[in-house]
Amino acid sequence: MALGLLGLGGHVPPVVVANAQVAEWAGVDENWIVERTGILERRYREPGTATSDLALNAAREALAVRPGAADRLGLIIVGTSTPDQPQPSTGAILQDKLGLSGFPAFDVNAVCSGFLYALAVADSMMSARLSGQGGEYALVVGADVYSSLMDPADRRTVSLFGDGAGAVLLGSVPEGYGVLDWRLVTHGEYRDLVEVTAGGTRRPLDAQAREAGEHLFRMKGRPVREYAMRTLPKVIGEALDSAGLRLEDVDRLILHQANTRMVEECYRELGVDPSRVPLTAPRFGNTAAASIPLTLRTEHERRPFRRGELLVLAGVGGGMTAGAVVVRWY
Repeated sequence: MALGLLGLGGHVPPVVVANAQVAEWAGVDENWIVERTGILERRYREPGTATSDLALNAAREALAVRPGAADRLGLIIVGTSTPDQPQPSTGAILQDKLGLSGFPAFDVNAVCSGFLYALAVADSMMSARLSGQGGEYALVVGADVYSSLMDPADRRTVSLFGDGAGAVLLGSVPEGYGVLDWRLVTHGEYRDLVEVTAGGTRRPLDAQAREAGEHLFRMKGRPVREYAMRTLPKVIGEALDSAGLRLEDVDRLILHQANTRMVEECYRELGVDPSRVPLTAPRFGNTAAASIPLTLRTEHERRPFRRGELLVLAGVGGGMTAGAVVVRWY
């Protein structure tokens, strides 16, 4: 059973946070932000907006491509590391907001790789008919609200992240199209490179943790970049090799938008023409698990994918995690 991306959706909140505001928060020059990151602005949620609210907008757009698809869903998976609440899952909340019930809906947390992990899980479950309900479609969402985790004084992170959501509707396509192969890896020995240390059972979120800033996002930028540069080419190559393809066959490379400079470094390292690598980081920043599906939707709107085009979706995230998914567009 071949499964393809039949519908795309994306949503960013309306609040635009320009570099001038970030520069004021972090005590840096605007030029420093542009030179180091290539990001010009990012979007922040409005007060009271939750991750599931962003996800709902993206999901509705993806579902609208196939009228009646919502009634034939058999699976919802949300990739997120900023859930609405510790429990239940944002997937369950999203299912209810869509007015649906009775089939599996859950979250996957692989930080910025979350959408790729969710897509691979959905592909596996639908291909093996493991969703339990026999639905025709799966809804895979990447959504995050990283503004909730930012330390405004930390120039290394507050300059990078924004909020957003992206979604894909996964369903049956002819053999030879759709998801051809994928590769996922986790290297837990590097788990301290990207983390929010408080809020779980190891470090409760108490007054002491808040005072120490342990409820906020922390990242060791240089080691993360080094991990990305050595791991991304490897997982992309392995996924393509498993599908019997080469990098030269790829029409468009949809990379996680960690920041503009890292995307540029990655396509130079791979030897890929920049015209084949869409950029949304300048406008939206790093939207974590939303980054890849949001870029997919934005690129399809700018220059629609043609039947038969070969796409590779790839990125890295905390954990450390990485993944690549090879897709033949239908």
